[in-house]
Amino acid sequence: MILDRAAFIRDNTRLLVVPHAPEIRLHLADEATTLWQKTEEELGAIGLPPPFWAFAWAGGQALARYVLDHPDSVAGKTVLDVATGSGLVAIAAAKAGAAHIHAVDIDAFAEVAVALNAAENGVAIAASTLDPTGSDDGWNVILAGDICYQRDMTEAMLGWLGPLAEAGRTVLIGDPGRTYLPRDRLEKLAEYEVPVTRALEDLEIKRTGVWRLIG
Repeated sequence: MILDRAAFIRDNTRLLVVPHAPEIRLHLADEATTLWQKTEEELGAIGLPPPFWAFAWAGGQALARYVLDHPDSVAGKTVLDVATGSGLVAIAAAKAGAAHIHAVDIDAFAEVAVALNAAENGVAIAASTLDPTGSDDGWNVILAGDICYQRDMTEAMLGWLGPLAEAGRTVLIGDPGRTYLPRDRLEKLAEYEVPVTRALEDLEIKRTGVWRLIG
């Protein structure tokens, strides 16, 4: 059992510049860290869920880049970053001038990683492990990177986010074209060639879109 999550994150990651958003540095795992080498069984043995927070996924990188390049999309607004992982997208929103950012992830390690990464980048983010699906706290903008890799997760997210988009909220999704991406419900806003790790994505460059959910 890992008692000090912050110490574990610091000891098993390195502070690295995000390839497609070099304005941001995160605590990430790479080939030089032991966390990278551990199997899912080894992680389970030490009480660690799959550490999605330790990697800069393609959808999150693209969404962060879009927000940084289009600060008007979040500036002065209340923002929810769903399945935040490392907090990359939330940090980008903070740097772009969002009035308030709530970053959520069901993994308690992600909550701690967001706090560490936010501090490293000099921004304020409220992080929690609350599951926001089905709720509406009046956010102006909802950001969601890499949420379409499992059918059940995608359906649950869209069942919640669809009505919010129909009600006039801005819902932006970053995704490299994963299997369950609902293209018929999306408007593409931008596309990027995102540097990624071959071990994670089977490619070194992943063409990744930023989409607006249209309900």
